[in-house]
Amino acid sequence: MKLSQASAQIFVPDQSPLAVALPRTTHLGIGAHQDDLEIMAAHGIMECFGDSERWFTGVVVTDGAGSARDFAYQAHTDEQMKAVRRAEQKKAAYVGEYGAQFLLDHPSATVKDPSNSGLRAELVEILGVTRPEVVYTHNLADRHDTHVAVALRVIAACRALEPSHRPRRLIGCEVWRDLDWLSDADKVPLPLDGREHLQQALLGVFDSQIAGGKRYDLATAGRRRAHATYSESHGTDRHSALAWGMDLTALMHAGEPGAHVSELLRRFESDVAARIGRLS
Repeated sequence: MKLSQASAQIFVPDQSPLAVALPRTTHLGIGAHQDDLEIMAAHGIMECFGDSERWFTGVVVTDGAGSARDFAYQAHTDEQMKAVRRAEQKKAAYVGEYGAQFLLDHPSATVKDPSNSGLRAELVEILGVTRPEVVYTHNLADRHDTHVAVALRVIAACRALEPSHRPRRLIGCEVWRDLDWLSDADKVPLPLDGREHLQQALLGVFDSQIAGGKRYDLATAGRRRAHATYSESHGTDRHSALAWGMDLTALMHAGEPGAHVSELLRRFESDVAARIGRLS
């Protein structure tokens, strides 16, 4: 494959040839930034870990230049941070035994530009060569502009594929806004039972963020634990950790993303209003 950015890379942890590494993909994660995959797509990573029949491939879209930094990383230039973040993402891919890791290295401003079709074309090619069963990306209600832009480019890329070549499922995942607000019928449960040590290790390699002032490791584990406990009010915990997803599968074929989220919000509003009305 020829990637559009001169600095872009494809890293294969087990050093398999690309002709082997990419087609074996069953689960594909497409995230905006380094460490987004380990926060939002852990369900896919865990489903594939240690399974020779299932392989997780990661795609990180942006170059990491705008990363928050403090302490040991406070004086790092954008170029230095890009190198650090790239190395950290490769470490995570190795720890998680990913089938492959794409580092597309697009500037964030380019990703957010609706008139720029370059990323969509690149994602079409990646989806075409990997042919995943399920794709994890950002949810459309996320409060980070770059995350939502990536989700929209993923939807557009899926639509550009022949219907028979599209993934079976497309799931929008949690990073900068969790999905506990979704009505229960609209939540996609993503259980994360077991291997908590591995989940922590995947986030722990991102030292530039954790030591640099952002405790994503603790926050992510806490959210997963909270979802597991608060998912059911009248029963004991069924899971030790749980993430929620937003089902975006229908949008691969038709529909307007804004209208899709508006309908989810309407259902949430109706659920809250109906409960208040019933108990008043």
